[in-house]
Amino acid sequence: MQEFDHEFAQFLYYTPGYLEKEGQLWPVRAGRSIAKPHYKVGPKRIECYSIHFVHEGIVRFEFDGEWIDLGQGDLFCLFPERTYYYCQVPSENPLRLSWLALDGSRVKPLLELSGLTPESPFRKIVPLAVRDSAEQVIQALSHGERWMPASAMKLQTLICGLFADFIPDSALSDAAEPSGWIHECMDFMELHATEGISVQQVAAFAGVHRSYFTSVFTGQVGMSPQKYIQKIRMEKAKRLLKETGATVTEIAMSLGYPNLYSFTRAFTVYHRISPNAFRAAGRE
Repeated sequence: MQEFDHEFAQFLYYTPGYLEKEGQLWPVRAGRSIAKPHYKVGPKRIECYSIHFVHEGIVRFEFDGEWIDLGQGDLFCLFPERTYYYCQVPSENPLRLSWLALDGSRVKPLLELSGLTPESPFRKIVPLAVRDSAEQVIQALSHGERWMPASAMKLQTLICGLFADFIPDSALSDAAEPSGWIHECMDFMELHATEGISVQQVAAFAGVHRSYFTSVFTGQVGMSPQKYIQKIRMEKAKRLLKETGATVTEIAMSLGYPNLYSFTRAFTVYHRISPNAFRAAGRE
């Protein structure tokens, strides 16, 4: 570690390659520090997400006009474009921290699943497995290897392992209602389902990878995004057949189907009755 004005610290920096950027999750920097008595940081803002682990001592963390004292086994997270301040609180042992800064569109939803949000940016008594996983990522970064596809994949595996340890098994299954960002995606799908949008476009709207979006959406909504889009279109089709005099071809085109055949087949498979038969039954 190097000696600085208010701490002894090791700073590690990383530049992501295309594989990590494709995965929308990569490390930016990491490090370790031992605080001097007058240690303090901030007020400051950062452009990424930085998770700080407390190994010894006590740190006072201030955010949004609030503050909390955190000790051994706790952590706090800095979110982009928000003002923070933290300093050492006198205690028997000097403050010892490690940190891992991450970026990419997948970071925020993963932190949310882990229970960290801008409104609640700290956790008390973090499981040892989480701390060990974070240390493995920091240790990998300390090797200082140049970016290579193989090493990048190993690093991605370690970061995913960190969140796998961090996110409780109940994060999805115990949720009574879909989380806020999933609700926004559902609104987006409701608005644009008839325009032939794809799951990839919805994932891009959410700012996450398609496979991650599909997993979270399915867990919270109870059906895949593709089936949810189909459900919206089929319900609109029923309403148009019942309430309007539009031809079946007009309805098919209005709902984003390329032709009458594909719409008729989709409707029949979904509702177990053809569009014409459905309309006729409604008029009897």
